[in-house]
Amino acid sequence: MKIVTQNKKAFHDYFILETYEAGIELKGTEIKSVRKGHVNLKDAFIRFKNDEAFIENMHIAPYEQGNIFNHEPLRNRKLLLHKKQIKKLQKEVKENGLTIVPTKLYFNTSKLKAEIALARGKKLYDKRQDLKAKDAKRDMERALKNAY
Repeated sequence: MKIVTQNKKAFHDYFILETYEAGIELKGTEIKSVRKGHVNLKDAFIRFKNDEAFIENMHIAPYEQGNIFNHEPLRNRKLLLHKKQIKKLQKEVKENGLTIVPTKLYFNTSKLKAEIALARGKKLYDKRQDLKAKDAKRDMERALKNAY
């Protein structure tokens, strides 16, 4: 499993409740650009239309050797999920006010997969607590390293 990119902002802004693996429908020049690592998940999110899931705002840079058939960088891309999974995710989003964000893109053998997460938004004080805990952990590790 080769990880292409991770969405670190999602872990900072959301509590991750559940994760799913989904395939992505891509064009030829898009997959070539992803293999080079020219993809950004920072502001991406999942939206449902006509009982299908689409990933929006995922930026895949145009392929340098592409010609007139090169792709649009911010186009909506269809996610390949089972109908039961789509129905369950739609229900969670509608009833519980949750959101779905992509957390990771990776290659599983030769197929590109996206890890999407059912998430609840964090409040400002939750983010502050996480930063304080992270700083305290870093300080402890630094102190232990210097002690040896």
